[in-house]
Amino acid sequence: MKSKLTIGNHHTDARGTLIYNNDLDVSEVRRIYFIENNSMAFARGWQGHKIEQRWFAAIRGSFLIRIIAIDDWDTPTVTLNQEIFTLKTEDFMVLHVPEGYVSSIQALEENSKLMVMADYKIGEIQDEYRFLANYFQDNQ
Repeated sequence: MKSKLTIGNHHTDARGTLIYNNDLDVSEVRRIYFIENNSMAFARGWQGHKIEQRWFAAIRGSFLIRIIAIDDWDTPTVTLNQEIFTLKTEDFMVLHVPEGYVSSIQALEENSKLMVMADYKIGEIQDEYRFLANYFQDNQ
């Protein structure tokens, strides 16, 4: 399965603004949480899941999300290709990261907040993999 970016939209009139994403299917979501990084210089990563999926959406500010499809969970190749996405609140972009990926998450604006949705409840399975922030080479 490949990652997918679903782009929403917004509508503004005299009553205010409505931000929506009518094409997003959340039928697999079982848990929601939020991430707020302490600093824009900090990149939270690399962390990922062999089985679990994630959906990411900036609900305040913007985020740079890098994802990598892992080839070997014990010793991944350090030069794997990275997909890079910028998520912004204005258009309610939602990035679906399927199983088999790791991610790195960095806020691009102060006080940014990222909503994360997962398809497993906390503690339901043991499926968390972490690699040092500098493990993968930036090959972009």
